[in-house]
Amino acid sequence: MPAFSDPLGAVYAASVGLQRALASLLWLYTLVLVARALMSWFPITPGTALETVARILERLTEPVLRPIRRILPPVRAGGTAIDLSIIVAILGIQLVGNIVISYL
Repeated sequence: MPAFSDPLGAVYAASVGLQRALASLLWLYTLVLVARALMSWFPITPGTALETVARILERLTEPVLRPIRRILPPVRAGGTAIDLSIIVAILGIQLVGNIVISYL
């Protein structure tokens, strides 16, 4: 006997599953962005395991961050520059995620 005798129940269950999967993926990608931001504060020695992790994080995040940087270049603050692209990406992910998930 099928788990759902009501077809709408199956659609609802699939929708909830899709919402949870999408929310989990967006949360995981947000963590990857935060990890990249945190790692940028520390010097990375070439040839170490930390360099490998930094390269993986860069490959995962750069396709999202690069277009944002074209529109919003780093902001000068004294002798340093502050890259706001990660903050914009996280806010965008949250906004789009909330909109998409609410319509599923």
